[in-house]
Amino acid sequence: MSSRDQILNNIRRNTKQVFDKPQMNLSAIEFDDKLTQFIEVSKAVGGDAIILKEGEDINEVIRALYPEAKEIASVVNGIHLTTLDPDSVESPNDLNNVDLAIVEGAFGVCENGCIWLPQQLKHKALYFITQYLVIVLDRSKLVNNMHEGYKLITPSEKGFGVYISGPSKTADIEQALVVGAHGPKGLTVILK
Repeated sequence: MSSRDQILNNIRRNTKQVFDKPQMNLSAIEFDDKLTQFIEVSKAVGGDAIILKEGEDINEVIRALYPEAKEIASVVNGIHLTTLDPDSVESPNDLNNVDLAIVEGAFGVCENGCIWLPQQLKHKALYFITQYLVIVLDRSKLVNNMHEGYKLITPSEKGFGVYISGPSKTADIEQALVVGAHGPKGLTVILK
């Protein structure tokens, strides 16, 4: 018998009174209007979220938001602004000059404005090395809270996934906020 089993058996033998386990009824926050909540929280964390109107061309919307972007990387279907296929480069270092990356999110979480990105690309560095990040997200794929979100996560073929909420932010002890130090300077979610 292992020491672990011996210790557990001693505890069981010396337990005088056994109590029923309490019922666990975990209820997490829910929102009446998930779309509005997601947009508001996305803006509160320093990002932006916009609704793609019916008949609107996503490429024109992105170009209007980022007119200065020259090196644009994406593998999202329907995006024609792409100047670089991020899966065609050998090294993540080759993504160093990307001004704008456009990726697709799996789902968004309304309580904190984060989006789940399973690794869809050869190099996950694109999510963080780009100057600006656009995430295309189906508005029907919004969940209320992280409890609902974690239930939707399935392991990626490539073994990586990340929740992203707003642009990169860091602050020092003097409370000087720096945006874009460890990732994108800006994040826009386009809800289609």
